[in-house]
Amino acid sequence: MNADHARWISTFLDAQAAELDASENTLLAYGRDLKGFAEFADDRGMGFADIARADIEAFMVDCDTMGLAQSTRARRLSAIKQLYRFAYEEGWRKDNPAIKIRGPGRSKSLPKILSEDQVDALLTTARDYGRSPMDKQRNTCLMELIYATGMRVSELVSLPVAAARGEPHMLLVRGKGGKERMVPLSAPSRDALAVWLATRDQAEEEARAKTGAKPSPFLFPSGGKSGHLTRHRFYGLIKEIAVAAGVAPSAVTPHRLRHAFATHLLAHGADLRSIQTLLGHADISTTEIYTHVLEERLKDLVLTHHPLSDPD
Repeated sequence: MNADHARWISTFLDAQAAELDASENTLLAYGRDLKGFAEFADDRGMGFADIARADIEAFMVDCDTMGLAQSTRARRLSAIKQLYRFAYEEGWRKDNPAIKIRGPGRSKSLPKILSEDQVDALLTTARDYGRSPMDKQRNTCLMELIYATGMRVSELVSLPVAAARGEPHMLLVRGKGGKERMVPLSAPSRDALAVWLATRDQAEEEARAKTGAKPSPFLFPSGGKSGHLTRHRFYGLIKEIAVAAGVAPSAVTPHRLRHAFATHLLAHGADLRSIQTLLGHADISTTEIYTHVLEERLKDLVLTHHPLSDPD
């Protein structure tokens, strides 16, 4: 990649991080996609400043020829569109060559959902899963909170301990783009939070007395660089809990627990606007996918149990 391409990409990513609070995973994805586009331009001896609409379209044809999935091609075009929108706003270009290009779209697949019985099994198992009583209390709190609130995993693991003080019935969560929202707590999640908070505070007090360690600002502290439990560790933890609970670990991810929260609420009568607010979705069209999930489940229920669906 030539130096000019590297400068464009680096400046764009810095702006995404600073202005939009883009996550590390988002920035890495943008970087990978734009690196592929830069290599395409390098092969043709072109700079980003000289690229025309026809060149971007030729790149998309190349992606198709390489057999890249529709979702991958759509993501790459999205990255290019955002790069050139940024370049136009910064005055690097007097036009935006990508603005009118239509992409392949993304095939909308319905999210896979854990059943209420499966979630119950995970929550029950978490209470006894861990090497020590403290581990078990932390694991219980993590699982109860993510299912009770539908938080994103990044929101969960980075919760400030201050949010949990005073026996709250609601938590203040800082989501994407720094947007804050309030999420209510269920009775089991409040109980688990109170038990974990007391144990956590006692452990910190003992550590401070022994070593002079400073108190952590996080509800789920860790000795790592971030200072709190990482998303990667939580991902591994729920896989372990799934195995112990007899639930296929391939079916259990933090995001599927978030999907389960939304779908189970909808099935029990919650309205879409409320679920949108609880999940922190900017657009209700994102939330509407859960109505399709519920429709599919009801259709399966009818086909499985209705007497007229019996081929015999």
